[in-house]
Amino acid sequence: MTTFLLVHGAWHSGRSWDRVVPLLEAAGHRALAPSLTGHGDKAHLLSPEIGLSTHIDDVAGLIGDEDLHDVVLVGHSYAGMVISGVANRVPERIAHLVFLDAMVPEDGESAVDVLPVTKQLIDHAVDGWRVPPMPEQPPPLGLFGVTDPDDLAWLRSMLSDQPVRCLREPVKLDDPAARTIPRTHIHCVEGRPAGITRRPVPAGERVRELPTGHDCMITMPVELSALLLETV
Repeated sequence: MTTFLLVHGAWHSGRSWDRVVPLLEAAGHRALAPSLTGHGDKAHLLSPEIGLSTHIDDVAGLIGDEDLHDVVLVGHSYAGMVISGVANRVPERIAHLVFLDAMVPEDGESAVDVLPVTKQLIDHAVDGWRVPPMPEQPPPLGLFGVTDPDDLAWLRSMLSDQPVRCLREPVKLDDPAARTIPRTHIHCVEGRPAGITRRPVPAGERVRELPTGHDCMITMPVELSALLLETV
């Protein structure tokens, strides 16, 4: 049995994985999908002090509290920053890293460095520290690539603001052991908004694609789960 630890992206919550968790469990594995501080069941903790390091603490703390080993650590979108920091902190606990349509930072970079268009969102922060979710756009872009009316209603119910500090705080990646962890990059290749670019994937790291928008855990959970199971 493998433990999958699924980390949601900015604005989302652990509920975004609700269609994926049972599929991984049906395949005989354990799947955990916590909400990061300030989101989901922890939305009441939202504050200007929450940053990237807070979310790294969330995930690394869960790994320690649950005494997890050989974890397949999956980060969606902004959570590519989070899982990178976690892998740097506890590389011996991680068997595989999956960057799911995610930011892939280098040492000392912030989300703004990885994806400069993020700066435009920060410029419109409420009260100087709360970044609202990106606005819904006409299909095929929709809201994070989601266009089905029922799915949109469900997605809207889980979204909350993202603290600016999460996007500006740099990640520390100074443990060489973290670079030896196998990596998979899953790219969602439809409905990508303007200004969203990807860095080249280093040679030797696996790349997979899904023909859907950004929130593939909502729009293509079966296909995503199959790709995640390839890491076992």
